[in-house]
Amino acid sequence: MPTSTPPPRRTTIYDIARIAGVSHTTVSRYLRFDGQGVRDATKEAISAAIDELGYRPNLAARAMRTRRTGRLAILLPAGQAAGAVRMLVGATEKAHAHGYQIEGVTLDGSAETLAVRMLELAESGMFEGVLSLTPLLADPPGKAPPPTPIVVAAEYDEELRAMGELADATPIAEIIEGLASAGHRTFLHVAGDRDYPTARSRERVYLETVQRLGLHSAGVVGGDWSPETSRRAILDLPAAERVTAVIAANDILAAAAVRGAHERGWRVPDDMVITGWDNNPVGAWLFPALTTVEVDYEELGRRAMHRLVALVRGEAPPEQNGLVATVLWRRSTGHSD
Repeated sequence: MPTSTPPPRRTTIYDIARIAGVSHTTVSRYLRFDGQGVRDATKEAISAAIDELGYRPNLAARAMRTRRTGRLAILLPAGQAAGAVRMLVGATEKAHAHGYQIEGVTLDGSAETLAVRMLELAESGMFEGVLSLTPLLADPPGKAPPPTPIVVAAEYDEELRAMGELADATPIAEIIEGLASAGHRTFLHVAGDRDYPTARSRERVYLETVQRLGLHSAGVVGGDWSPETSRRAILDLPAAERVTAVIAANDILAAAAVRGAHERGWRVPDDMVITGWDNNPVGAWLFPALTTVEVDYEELGRRAMHRLVALVRGEAPPEQNGLVATVLWRRSTGHSD
């Protein structure tokens, strides 16, 4: 009869201790308290041994002993939101750096339903903390706050439209200030769909900045994400309205505005400068390459996870300063690539 091969023996803390040259109690303390109270040289030796042996902690046993599972949940929006996926990458990176494992969870339903189900997830005892990349009601009816910390990261609404920190349009002011300093005085804004908080925010900052700097606005046109709307806006500009700077709500609208300018015989950036938003990869390959705004979604994810880890450990929330959106100046505004 054929004999079955016994499963490989599970690596234990005794194996780690032997490789690292320390006691098993030191390894246990290292694992239990994420290295706190262990000398740096010893931490390095234990970490190297863990990597060498491919050790994975027995989460169930640790949870029974310490009520700590070493696991954090991330609630993802149902559907497709590219920014949320990039935030997940940053959050996972930060969680792993702090010694936590991640489990992604997708829940369907209204914001109220999601909030209730999130609380049920937090009360399950499976996770030490929960990070939500989808909006939640602060106080769902009939539910008391769970002991497990919950952090809601930069939000999307129920239609996966960016809100909060993601909708911060401050870089629009930086763009207009830079173009004004280069001599531009007449601007046009090609707006996005105003159902989106991001579009409303970019339009608002555009109008406020033009007024603050004493510049002239030829108007706000558009109001959807259709490139044809943007192209037509440029083609329909009155000849007497000498617009030299176009601020588009995203890169697709900006690319269509470039097309409209070329059809009118205007050179970009010599006769008209055009800017977008989102750092669409195609924008860097257009001629001229688009000046745009890049949002560091990975950093947003890292910041949110850092807040969650601090709450889980009973520490003060970290100070997180600095914008996560950066203007990328390129040839469509006369800058070198």
